[in-house]
Amino acid sequence: MEWQMRAIRGATTVSENSIEAITEAVTELIDELEHRNQLQPEEMISVTFSVTRDLDAIFPAAIARSRSGWDNVAMLDVQQMHVEGSLQRCIRFLIHAYLPASTPINHIYLRQAAKLRPDWSLPQSLQPSHHVVS
Repeated sequence: MEWQMRAIRGATTVSENSIEAITEAVTELIDELEHRNQLQPEEMISVTFSVTRDLDAIFPAAIARSRSGWDNVAMLDVQQMHVEGSLQRCIRFLIHAYLPASTPINHIYLRQAAKLRPDWSLPQSLQPSHHVVS
C-alpha cells in the first residue's frame, strides 16, 4: 500500500465569541473530521487553525489538544486575513496527515462555513442537526 502526505481542509462558524461556543464548534468539527475520514491523531503531522479577527476567547488548538492523542500533534493558531465582507466568526483548519494514497479525503465544512466550499460541504440534511446554525 502506498502512503503519502495528504491535506484536509475544514471550517465552521460560531454564534458568539465565547469559550463555550468556540469549544462546541471545534469539538463538532473535529468529531466530524475523525468520523468521516476515519482519521487517528497519530496519522496527523500538523494542524493549523485560523480564526477570524472577531474570535479571541480561546485558542482552537487548546481545545483540540485536550482530546485523546491530540496532545502529540504539532498545532498552530493564527488569525485569518481580514477581507471586508467575508464570513464572520469563522474557524478554519488545515491538517497534514500521512495516509494511504487511495484513501478518499472528506473536507469538513459545517454551519455557515458550508458556504465557503459548497462543493466540499455536506448537504444540510446530512449535517448534525443539533448543531446546525442557520
